[in-house]
Amino acid sequence: MKRYDLAVIGAGPAGLSAAIEAKKNGMEKVVIFDENSRPGGQLFKQIHKFFGAKEHKAKIRGFNIGQELLEEAQNLGVEVHLNSVVAGIYFPMNKLTIIEGDHVSNYSAENIIIAAGANENFIPFEGWTLPGVIGAGAAQTMMNLYGVQPGEKILMVGSGNVGLVVSFQLLQAGCKVEAVIDAAPRVGGYGVHASKVARTGVPFYMSHTVIRAEGTDRVTGAVISEVDSKFNPIPGTEKHLDVDTICIAVGLTPMSKLAAMAGCEMVDKGGAVPKVDKYGATSVNGIYAAGDVAGIEEASSAMISGRIAALAACRKEELHI
Repeated sequence: MKRYDLAVIGAGPAGLSAAIEAKKNGMEKVVIFDENSRPGGQLFKQIHKFFGAKEHKAKIRGFNIGQELLEEAQNLGVEVHLNSVVAGIYFPMNKLTIIEGDHVSNYSAENIIIAAGANENFIPFEGWTLPGVIGAGAAQTMMNLYGVQPGEKILMVGSGNVGLVVSFQLLQAGCKVEAVIDAAPRVGGYGVHASKVARTGVPFYMSHTVIRAEGTDRVTGAVISEVDSKFNPIPGTEKHLDVDTICIAVGLTPMSKLAAMAGCEMVDKGGAVPKVDKYGATSVNGIYAAGDVAGIEEASSAMISGRIAALAACRKEELHI
């Protein structure tokens, strides 16, 4: 069984940052496992520039940040296993069971950082399983990784930052965004993102939800409705929209099942997440959580939390973790 000083689960911004920081601080054997065919997580979908401080990659586009992190990890000698699904973490043996292609492998690591990210949320409505109802992240993947338009006429459900950013990217890709709707009474994302979309003439319908996707074998339209203060549809307020795609951007749920499997104490923060201290250490000695798996944030926060967790793992004796 191959042994490592640190195993990182997830090659997104948190995981890559953690692996880099660990190598810089003396850990020799560092490995990253990721279920996808390419590393970088969400960064390579993000063609917009980051906000914040220069030290946190402000004014740099997400895919460029991803490339920088990948190159730094490779130059430092971080070992990366792709198409590798972590099926289990077993303590106190410090063992990880990994499905790699068509075979199962076992590894052990003195320290483990779980940076598995999050899943997109969906909302159920009539016709929500029709082809053409997709997540905003899926739309971003199609456009920015594969150069494929998700559809021609789009309804965006959700006005948070993800919904707003993806709406603008859909417009850049040549799609027509017929409307942005949200059950909340106000736009949830940053004003700068909302303004960019609004200036193109896209209508915003606040206090609205989608109640039906029309079509038999694919989406051919959508029916939206106003909602009351308890988010119940108001009869008689229905509107029909001529769309072929309904894009859902209603938040994320942390992928925290591995932490629960390993016996970490869990708490509710918009979904079950491992309870962590200020260093990202969980209740299980040697296991840390970073990025969205410890609570939904943005990529900048994920990179910082990944570095903090790695530093804590490198210095856990002096920190008494």
